[in-house]
Amino acid sequence: MDIKALDTAYVAGTYKRFPVEIVSGKGSVVWDENGKEYIDLGSGIAVTSFGVADEAWQQAVVAQIGKVQHMSNLYYTEPCALLAQQLCERTGMKKVFFGNSGAEANECAIKTARKYSEDRYGAGRFTIATLKNSFHGRTITTLAATGQDHYHELFQPLTPGFIHLEAENIPALEAAAAQGNLAAVMIECVQGEGGVVPLSREYAEVVGRICRENDILLIVDEVQTGNGRSGSLYAYMEYGLKPDIVSTAKGLAGGLPLGATLFGEKTQNVLKYGDHGSTFGGNPVCCAAALSVLNRLDDALLASVREKSRYLFQTFTGAKGVQAVSGLGLMIGIKTAAPAAQVVQKCMERGVLCLTAKDRVRLLPALNIPMDTLKKAVEIILSVCAGEAD
Repeated sequence: MDIKALDTAYVAGTYKRFPVEIVSGKGSVVWDENGKEYIDLGSGIAVTSFGVADEAWQQAVVAQIGKVQHMSNLYYTEPCALLAQQLCERTGMKKVFFGNSGAEANECAIKTARKYSEDRYGAGRFTIATLKNSFHGRTITTLAATGQDHYHELFQPLTPGFIHLEAENIPALEAAAAQGNLAAVMIECVQGEGGVVPLSREYAEVVGRICRENDILLIVDEVQTGNGRSGSLYAYMEYGLKPDIVSTAKGLAGGLPLGATLFGEKTQNVLKYGDHGSTFGGNPVCCAAALSVLNRLDDALLASVREKSRYLFQTFTGAKGVQAVSGLGLMIGIKTAAPAAQVVQKCMERGVLCLTAKDRVRLLPALNIPMDTLKKAVEIILSVCAGEAD
């Protein structure tokens, strides 16, 4: 069976796939259809938090499948309630809405912000400010929130009511707030799809202050940065921010589709009966998987993420063929002298799977990747960046 030909014939052509079929894996190592081994430094774009075929994750999923695989939100299920409890207790947030993806989590955040503002201030105060170079999803509304023009070009008209500000430009933020029509400011602490660009602590602090002073909701998009990726449970904790709404997905359920929107003190009761919903949101199997992930994101694991992050920054900074290193935790962007796509291709040929983000090679390894496996992969990347032959 030619899987690549079948895919080309029957799957919508929205992805530019590498000519590799991954058939199995264990931890941070995967194998293709020819038995070739790769070290996976992409983890499904920050999804497989504990690697491929993680045993604890599998046990949690299989145990729940044996009980009930789905139940509508007309009824209670234990994994959904326990997951909401843990998310709230570990963040200080008050309530959670579950969906299926990061885009849906952001849609819920946007709806909530607009309803909060209309409930308190009446019609007209609905604008949401996001940052240029941001990425918040691919629905019509989250595309409108995304601050990158090339994502907008083919899908006009987008949902109105968004402005895009230059990151680090405090006067622009102050001017936008002074207009009196902002319902929320929505930020990523690290712009992942925008090139792995962290916000400065100073700018983030000003964003938080301006939002507090003007009763503008602060939404933090933790779809990629969340669930241990930053070295804290959520990246906003690294910045000392106190968001009103947090959206997250990707690594939350370790490989199953689950998004969550967390509400703080101001926003916990904004959505009433019938205001929002999701058929699959809070699915018990997905929530059981997420509990397996969150239960292991303890202080020791997060400390190891920070240790591996220091190693990556120290090793790549100043290395031959490396121009700059950016990111936070195990979310790393490497500006290479050679084109990033070329570096990724050569790394794949030599058995390491990396990603790109804008002009950077992007590394998003499993949070528990063994240090010896990480070092082996890094040696190959350094060799490729330096232009060394196989």
